[in-house]
Amino acid sequence: MDFSNIDWADIGQATIDTLTMTGVSLVFTVLLGLPLGVLLFLTARGQLLEQRGVYAVLSLAVNVLRSLPFIILLIVMIPLTLVLVGTSLGVEGTIPPLVAGTTPFFARLVENVLREVDRGVIEACQAMGAKTHQIVINALLPEALPGLLAAATVTTIALVSYAAMSGVVGGGGLGDLALRYGYQRFQTDVMIVTVSILVVLVQLLQYGGDRLVRRFTRR
Repeated sequence: MDFSNIDWADIGQATIDTLTMTGVSLVFTVLLGLPLGVLLFLTARGQLLEQRGVYAVLSLAVNVLRSLPFIILLIVMIPLTLVLVGTSLGVEGTIPPLVAGTTPFFARLVENVLREVDRGVIEACQAMGAKTHQIVINALLPEALPGLLAAATVTTIALVSYAAMSGVVGGGGLGDLALRYGYQRFQTDVMIVTVSILVVLVQLLQYGGDRLVRRFTRR
């Protein structure tokens, strides 16, 4: 396989674009998904703020967004994306659908992680007269930190996959490069390089996430 004809500058820029899309989208996903996941947990049956109606509505919304294939979400959100960032192409145009696609996914992971926290921790805080927000900030989230880091790692890897998929609609990044050169122009060398970079990127993210989880896990 001859890799001499590859434009490595394009490969480098595409990699930077993919990292940018992933990083920015992850920040917004956590900012939106963490409170949503906490709210799902708190309003569920038997929890501190049990509200079955609120939980049912939130859970339905999360499930609907999670059930949409990302490629369809990209297309459906084009009008909203244009309003938010002024374009549906490139790095900027990909971030809103990336956030919309992964926020409900992350929120559900957060809910499940919080459910694993020992109920005794909550009861002990209640016995000391702690309010709900104090229990969440000072007990629930610190106890669930390793699980939350693991959830963030899974979400980040999903974002890399979605960011690559956005190349189908001109989203930029490695996915766009693989589509335009590797698929449409039959440049197998470009396809191999882009896939290899994505594999390495995912492995590094998983390794880094696992290290963080081990570091913050109480022994």
